[in-house]
Amino acid sequence: MTETLLGVSRTLRVIETIAERPQGVTMQTLHRDLDIPLATLHRLLGTLEQADWLERSPTSKRFFLGRAARELDTARRPSREQAEPPAALTRAADQTGETVFITRLTDDGVVCVSIVEAVHPLRLFVHLGEEVPLHAAASARAILAYQPVEEVERLLAASPRAAFTNRTMREVNRILDHLNVIRRRGFDICDNELDDGVWAISAPIVGIDGRVDAAVTLAAAKHRVLDPTAREHAQGVLLEAAASLSVSGGAPTAPPETETALPNAD
Repeated sequence: MTETLLGVSRTLRVIETIAERPQGVTMQTLHRDLDIPLATLHRLLGTLEQADWLERSPTSKRFFLGRAARELDTARRPSREQAEPPAALTRAADQTGETVFITRLTDDGVVCVSIVEAVHPLRLFVHLGEEVPLHAAASARAILAYQPVEEVERLLAASPRAAFTNRTMREVNRILDHLNVIRRRGFDICDNELDDGVWAISAPIVGIDGRVDAAVTLAAAKHRVLDPTAREHAQGVLLEAAASLSVSGGAPTAPPETETALPNAD
């Protein structure tokens, strides 16, 4: 087999393997499963990532299909079975042009269960089925804020608290104090704490039993929401989506003790 054919074969095998695993794949797993030398695999993955065929999560270091691959798959298989995002999620994305997604608490952590991607370009590493970091993501903290303190402490102690940026909160006591703020105002803000240049706002979704085990999040490139008016619009749309998603489950529109003050841009 010529070098060119070998390179094409390896590329296709990598893309096919990642496409078959919506939870993402690490480089070590690809190396093990496909028997591609690490140096060669590193170059190949870098090329595919630059071309937007692949994306790598800074959280889990797993590779996922990139926008180019997802768009090609959508065009090729428009009728494929998939979970339809709730109307409130699609409406919020349409009203803002930003990425909007739902996360849910599971036994293992907080996972993205539905997403509508932005019309505007955004380098945000959130994918369907991916776990988000408990300490650094608004989409997780907006859920943790309504869990028993003992459970929150257990989850935080069991999970890595990496510093994704110089603004990432890592100390358990500081995170617990922040969760109190979330409960008072009814939503969370993640400003350059997880992804550089990304601003996100997240609000809890109240279940039919009055419990919170899910949240809805809107994420935008920070430069698009520097104007306080833009942030207020995003907040209004996001809180409306949270209320709608809560109502659809027969629950109150929001948890108690909320306040509406929105942090200013830095």
